[in-house]
Amino acid sequence: SGLFVEATGGTLFLDEIGEIPMLVQPKLLRALEERRVRPVGSDKEAEVDVRLVAATNRDLEAAVEDGSFREDLFFRVNVIHIHVPPLRARGGDVLLLAQSFLERYAARFGKEVVGLSPSAAERLMAYNWPGNVRELRNCIERAVALGRGADIQVEDLPERVRTHSRAQLVVGSDDPSELAELAEIERRYILHVMEVVGGNKSLAAKTLGLDRKTLYRKLERYARSATS
Repeated sequence: SGLFVEATGGTLFLDEIGEIPMLVQPKLLRALEERRVRPVGSDKEAEVDVRLVAATNRDLEAAVEDGSFREDLFFRVNVIHIHVPPLRARGGDVLLLAQSFLERYAARFGKEVVGLSPSAAERLMAYNWPGNVRELRNCIERAVALGRGADIQVEDLPERVRTHSRAQLVVGSDDPSELAELAEIERRYILHVMEVVGGNKSLAAKTLGLDRKTLYRKLERYARSATS
């Protein structure tokens, strides 16, 4: 019966609308304008009433300029425009999304994975995620499937994430004499997570894969060190 007919009375999501071939674009425009479609194999038109939500990674204005996307269709679908920044520009979201994906795939695979090791989390934060949320999701799915402990370790991550050059930002230098001790890296990371989650200790503990008492002890130790 077709997607438009099946979605009548509801919402139809078209992903990557910018990739729709030019030959198909007039049909989509007609369906939106006239609210009528002719299903494949039928000689009768059907009335449709859908709310359209579309997404694309392309610059549709540029596509209109180069002739690969119809201008009338662009104006028809661009009623309310919501720009979602790339994941690399939303650093605070990386760990929250990673924890959400971790819980999803741990349940699906029957694994007792509860969090990220500090070093693995640092690598996730250092990577620039050209594939955005989809790449992060696939990364965590792989890590959960391969992981053998309660926390995802660096070795569970894809090689591109483990070896990404920006990982040097974790320690700040290539000079071995200036490398931070592991405890200092952990301290920086824990405090960063606390900042990302707005000071919510329960959420921070869950994201870090720590029990709350352990997190509280570490935070108290950091506080004493800062005042001494």
